[in-house]
Amino acid sequence: MFGAFRQTQTVLGGLVWKTPWKLSPTRKANARKRLKNVDAVIEAVRASGVECGALTKALALPKEHEMSPRDKYTVFTRHARGYRKGIHKVPKWTRLTLRTNPTGF
Repeated sequence: MFGAFRQTQTVLGGLVWKTPWKLSPTRKANARKRLKNVDAVIEAVRASGVECGALTKALALPKEHEMSPRDKYTVFTRHARGYRKGIHKVPKWTRLTLRTNPTGF
């Protein structure tokens, strides 16, 4: 009841790490920069003349400038109301390729 472990509003508040419901302009800019960096690496590997299955798959993905803002900042999910959720809600979203969605979404 008293002492170091007493219950306060902060302790009863739930999660310490709260995810904002939308991306900030800075995080959007960083996401675009990350996409452009990946495009540059794919282009450099293509220009080097190397051929492999991973490169073929990477060349089939849309480039950053070809993607709509909706595809850059949201991903398909069947559990959300509009079948979309913010890209930052995906675990490890900075390390995944989230450029493709099911047809129609």
